Amino acid sequence: MTSDNHSKQSRMIAKVLSPAVRLWLRSQVQQVAHLDVQISGGDRQILSGYIPQVSISAQNAVYQGLYLTRLEIAGKNIKTNLGGVLRGQPLRLLEPIPVFGEVCLNESDLNTSLKSPLLAEALTTLLKSFLPENSITHEAVHWEQVNIGCDRLTINGIIASDCQMPLMLNTRLELIDGQTLALKELQIQFDTELFDIDYFQIDLGSEVAIETLTLTSGQLLCCGRINVLP
Repeated sequence: MTSDNHSKQSRMIAKVLSPAVRLWLRSQVQQVAHLDVQISGGDRQILSGYIPQVSISAQNAVYQGLYLTRLEIAGKNIKTNLGGVLRGQPLRLLEPIPVFGEVCLNESDLNTSLKSPLLAEALTTLLKSFLPENSITHEAVHWEQVNIGCDRLTINGIIASDCQMPLMLNTRLELIDGQTLALKELQIQFDTELFDIDYFQIDLGSEVAIETLTLTSGQLLCCGRINVLP
């Protein structure tokens, strides 16, 4: 292939693939302040639909109501329907891909994320597993504030009934392995009652492999892998 033909093909890839990836990513989030996409691979590989690696960095992204302060991820060995993209179809994954990366959440963004049904329902489901059966409903719980300390997380809310009852969940977080998160020294204050739970495990699922989970004052940092399904 001549250098001129190689240049033309590279320009075509830049005009077709990169915008298609950006468009697909933007369709997955509600908003994003900054999005950078880097694609590596040879022209023949990419034209066949195979992408050796894609690196993505984003800032202030919102995914299903979750506010992500900073996101740095990379996926390898990606198979796509690039032939369809060239015919005007949206980009689509053909196989699951392992995505490695780092996610940073600051306290302010995590507080805003409490309005997300995804996070609020997960917290309420967790809470209900410790309380007497039928003592609360999902609709009655309103999470209001998160405080991130060194290795500890405190979440405050209210339970709306005949009168508003205060609610507090305080725990130390520890990563046991890639798929298991432990809540240690867990305290739940529910109205005038106080529940103390020494240890509780959460199974994160087989599609996740967390390497590190770090809580510092006002910030949560998570590094690991997740499988993205088509």
